[in-house]
Amino acid sequence: MKAAPENYLIQAVSHAMNLLGQFHEDDAELGIADLSKRLNLQRANVLRLVETLETRDYIEMNKVTGKYRLGIKSMELGLVATQQFDYAIHARPFLDELKQQCHETCYFSVLKDGQTFCLDSVESDLPIRVFSRLGYRQPLHCTAAGKVLLSFMDPKKQIDLLSGSKMRRVTASTIIDPELLQNELDLVAQNGYAIDYQENEAGIIEIAAPVFDSHGAMVGALSIVVPHMRLAGARLKSELIPLICHSASRFSRKLGQYRPKEVLTKPSQPASKTKTISRKVIEKKPVAECLAGFFC
Repeated sequence: MKAAPENYLIQAVSHAMNLLGQFHEDDAELGIADLSKRLNLQRANVLRLVETLETRDYIEMNKVTGKYRLGIKSMELGLVATQQFDYAIHARPFLDELKQQCHETCYFSVLKDGQTFCLDSVESDLPIRVFSRLGYRQPLHCTAAGKVLLSFMDPKKQIDLLSGSKMRRVTASTIIDPELLQNELDLVAQNGYAIDYQENEAGIIEIAAPVFDSHGAMVGALSIVVPHMRLAGARLKSELIPLICHSASRFSRKLGQYRPKEVLTKPSQPASKTKTISRKVIEKKPVAECLAGFFC
C-alpha cells in the first residue's frame, strides 16, 4: 500500500519552513516570543529552530533590536526563484478555473515591447467564441488588459507608452484622447479592474484585473473575453467582474502577495468631477447604456 504523503513529512523541517514563512514585508523582524506564539510551539523548540537557521544564514539577528530577520541565504534563494519563475505555468490553473466558471475564453498577459503579450490562454467551450493564441500582441490603450497594465505602472513609463503616435483608433469606440484615457485609467486603478467595450474589436468585450507579486509589483493581467451577444442583462456586473477580480486576487496571493489590497467587485463612487468625465468616455461607445452604471 502506498503511504500517504503526510507520512513523508519531517516535522522539524516543516516547522523550520513555517518559521521562515512568518517573515514578510509587514513583519520583517520577529522575536522568539513572537515566533513561539505564531507557530504555537514552545519557546525552547523555537530557539533551537532559530539557532539552526541562523547557523546556515537563512535568518540573522539584528544586533540593535535583538530580533531576527531573513538572512542572506534566504535572499539568494529568492533571487534564484524569481529568475526561474514561469508565470505561464502558475497562471494555467486560474485560467482553467475561470473558463469552467464562465465558459468564456480567458487569458493571462504581460507587458512586452509596449504591447500586451499573451503568455497563456484557455478557449471557451461554446460554439461561438473569442480566439486568443499564445504570443498574441495587442495595443495597450484599447484593451482591458492593456489598461490594467498601464494603470499600475510607473507614471513616467505610462506617459511614454501613451504618446499620441502610439494611440491609433482601432474601432469607433477606441479612446484616443489622452486626457479621457487618463481619467479612465484612474478609474481602473481605483476600481481594480478594466473593461474594453468593443474598443479593440467590434462585438468583443474584455474584462481584466491585475496580478501582483510578493513585492506588490504588477506582473500581468487576467482577462475574460466575451462576444457582445452573450453579455445580456446584468451578467457583466453580477458574474464576470466578481469572477475576474476574485481570480486575480487569488493569483496574487499564490505569488506571495501578503495582505493584498482588496480588489473591488463593485465599482466605488468616484468624485463628481471624475464621474462627468468618465461618463463622457462611455457615451462615446455604441452601446453605452449597458455600461453607464459602472462608472457613475
